[in-house]
Amino acid sequence: MLTREELLAKAQKPSEDAMRLHPFYKGKIEVVSKCVIRDFDDFALWYTPGVAAPCRAIAADKELAYEYTNKWNSIAVVSDGTRVLGLGDIGPEAAMPVMEGKALLFKYLGGVDAVPICLDTKDADELIATVKLLQPSFGGINLEDLSQPKCFRILDTLRKEMQIPVWHDDQQGTAAVTLAGLINALQLVGKSLPEAKIAMVGAGAANICIARVLMAAGVTPGNIIMCDSKGTLHRGRAELKDRYKEKWEMCQKTNKDNVQGGSAEAMKGADVLIALSTPGPDTIKPEWVTDMATDAIVFACANPIPEIWPWDAEDAGARIVATGRSDFPNQVNNSLGFPGIFRGTLDVRARTITDEMCIAAAYELAKTAQDQGLREDYLIPTMDEWQVFPREAVAVGLKAIEQGVAQLDLSRDQLYERASEIIKRARGEVQVLMDEGIIPPAPEE
Repeated sequence: MLTREELLAKAQKPSEDAMRLHPFYKGKIEVVSKCVIRDFDDFALWYTPGVAAPCRAIAADKELAYEYTNKWNSIAVVSDGTRVLGLGDIGPEAAMPVMEGKALLFKYLGGVDAVPICLDTKDADELIATVKLLQPSFGGINLEDLSQPKCFRILDTLRKEMQIPVWHDDQQGTAAVTLAGLINALQLVGKSLPEAKIAMVGAGAANICIARVLMAAGVTPGNIIMCDSKGTLHRGRAELKDRYKEKWEMCQKTNKDNVQGGSAEAMKGADVLIALSTPGPDTIKPEWVTDMATDAIVFACANPIPEIWPWDAEDAGARIVATGRSDFPNQVNNSLGFPGIFRGTLDVRARTITDEMCIAAAYELAKTAQDQGLREDYLIPTMDEWQVFPREAVAVGLKAIEQGVAQLDLSRDQLYERASEIIKRARGEVQVLMDEGIIPPAPEE
C-alpha cells in the first residue's frame, strides 16, 4: 500500500504532466475532413458550384440541414469562464483548456463533434441572446461552468425558447452520474433510496440539481440536509428567498427536522455525504465523517482536489468513498454521462433533454457496473469501458421517444447499432492518426 506521501505525489502528477503536454500539442482538438477528396475536381461538389444544390434544398426545408450538414452530430460547448472546475471566475481565455478537454471527451467517448465557445461576457441576457443566435449551426448546446444563480435562468430560458436540446452539464450531467453511483453504493451497504439520510455540502448548481434528480428518483425530500457557505438550508433562511430562489426551494422541501448549523451538523448520523463544494483537502473534516452512520458513503467530488482525501475518509470510518478524479477509484464524474446522454439525444433528434432521460441514463450506468460485479472500489464503470456509452445512448433515446420529445423513432437495436458504430469510428480515427504519426507521440519526461 502506498504511503500518504506517495499518494499525495501521485495526486499531483496529472497537473505536472498537463503543464508539459499542453504546450507541446498546442491544443487538444482540430477540424478533420470527413468527405473524400479524390482530386481537386471534388471541390466542385463540396464547394461551388455543386454546393448550391443542397443550399437550395435546405432553404426550402430547414430540417434538411440535419441530412446535408454535420448539424445532426455537432454541439457547442459554451462557457463564460465564471465557475471553472473549482477554480472559480478565471475568465473565458483560461476556461478554454477545460472546454477543449470537454470537446475531446465528447468526441472520443460519444462520437459527438463538439466546438468550444468561450464568451467574453458575464451578462446572462447577452449569453442567452448569443446562444440563441448559434442555433442554426448546431444540433445541441452544452452549457458549462456558469456561475450561479444566473446559470439556472440561462438554462431554463434557453430550454424554453430554443428548438434544439440545451443542457447545463454541471446540473443535469453531474446529477445523472451521482445518482448512478449512489444507486450502487446503497445496494452495496444494503440501504435504499427512500430511507437514506443524505447530507449535501455545497448548494451550487450541481448539488441543487442533484437534489432535484434524487427526489425524482425516489429519495425522500425531508431526508436531505443541504449546506451552503452560511450553514444548513432550513425554513428560517429567509434571506435566500428573493435572490436565490433555487436554494429557497430546497429550504422548503428538504431538512424535515429543520436542522441548523453547518456541515458537521448536517453530516451527523447521515448515511451519505454528497459534497460538491470548495476544493479540499480540508473542506470536510475526518471527525465529521466519523459522526456519520454505520457503513457511511462519502462522495467528495470537488475538483481538482476533493473536499477530503479518500484515504482520510476511509480512516475516519467511511465504507465507500468516491471522488471526481480519474486517478482514484470510484470516479463520479460527468465524463461518464454527457457523451452517452448527448449521443442518444442526437440519435433520436430530441428537442430537449429531460430529467427523466438523465435518470434513465443513470440507471443504465448503474446496471452496466452491476453486470460487471459491484465492489466497494467499483461503483460505476470507468471511462475505458466503452460499452457504457452506447448503452446510455439507447436508454436516453428510448426515454425521449417514450416522452414524445424525439423526432426520430428508432428501435432499441437500431439505437445501439448506430451509437456503437459512431463511437467506434471516433476512437478508430484517433488510433489511426497516432499509428501514422500524424498525432505525434508525447515526449518523454
